Amino acid sequence: MANGVTFRVAVFLEIEWPLKRHVDIFAGIQRYAQQHSWESMVDEVVIDKLPQRRTKSLAYHGIIGRITKPLAEHAVRLGLPVVNVWWSSPARELLPGVFPDFEAAGHLQAEHLLTRGLRNFGTITNRGDQGQELQMKEFRCVVEEAGCTCKTANVALHALKRANWRATEQAITTWMDKLKPPFGLYVGDEMIGRLVAQLCSDRGWHVPRDVAITTGQNTEIICAHPRPSLTSVELNFNRIGYEAAQMLDRLMKGKDTERPGDHEAKPTHLLIPPQALVVRESTDFFAVDDRLVASALEYIAANSHRPITPEKVAQVLTTELRTLQRRFRAHLDRSIAAEIRRVRIERAKRELAQTDASIKAIARSVGFGATMQMYQVFAREVGIPPSEYRKQQRPNNS
Repeated sequence: MANGVTFRVAVFLEIEWPLKRHVDIFAGIQRYAQQHSWESMVDEVVIDKLPQRRTKSLAYHGIIGRITKPLAEHAVRLGLPVVNVWWSSPARELLPGVFPDFEAAGHLQAEHLLTRGLRNFGTITNRGDQGQELQMKEFRCVVEEAGCTCKTANVALHALKRANWRATEQAITTWMDKLKPPFGLYVGDEMIGRLVAQLCSDRGWHVPRDVAITTGQNTEIICAHPRPSLTSVELNFNRIGYEAAQMLDRLMKGKDTERPGDHEAKPTHLLIPPQALVVRESTDFFAVDDRLVASALEYIAANSHRPITPEKVAQVLTTELRTLQRRFRAHLDRSIAAEIRRVRIERAKRELAQTDASIKAIARSVGFGATMQMYQVFAREVGIPPSEYRKQQRPNNS
């Protein structure tokens, strides 16, 4: 509301497709709308309600959503504030927008699979999905910088429509013929991930022992069932919706001078970091040739929330600490203590991003014990303190 005027905002998100990226963005927009007393209207034909020429009387004060080029160009003519949330939009460079940080997501997934001890990788993306393309390129860059191989494949944008299903299945099968387990796989689409898991089963490959799979987005009902459940990245769409609404609010109030089609400056694009990697059965395996090191990794993953030490790990495995340290260095290029810290930090990140628990409670629950110890280790390893990390992940819930 500005000067007593209640803002009327059109939301154009193709809600008829109940996809996570649509529904969660919508939820974030509605959260902001309720807090600021907007009249928020779902309008999938908003372009039909806009006049052809500028006028003082418009149906809406602003538009937010998956903006098409015709709608963007129409908004330019009218000087109507618009915020885009669709990365692959042909109008992306015309408009301000809020999007997932796909590169950060790809980096997170690559690092996760690398910690599993894998050395060979592959990616499967949908042609034309620019977000998946960014995610895949960063994934590939990270694993190749680590000295690993990465083979890529792509399928049709609507690969699993009835007309494309058999061709998609055959293309992935032929591509998989060139791969030799064990390997890690980034799959941009969760349903393609499901198909890949089935194709692995058909050829006798075990997930995750032979093929560790991580998918591009965390649509829970698809990723959690059936088994094996699929590791995926939570792209934080709810926050994207909230931040996009906040950006539109500033535009409607005139606090930002940016308008659609303003060629004097590049439009503002805000990238939202992924909320967390949701680790499930499809990557719950350590592909390390050394069985002793693999057993240590499994023990650390299961018990890092307890007060364990390198000495405790060696004791449980009935081996000499010096032997285990040497073999960790040889196979993983890091120490046992570093692995314990890494797993605890990943647990802490998830707790900070996904819960309202106090930092003191999180420090205890993830194995750091003292709050100050977690604060110091987290700040050193992540580059920012836990409180700042939570603020970045959940800026409006802190």
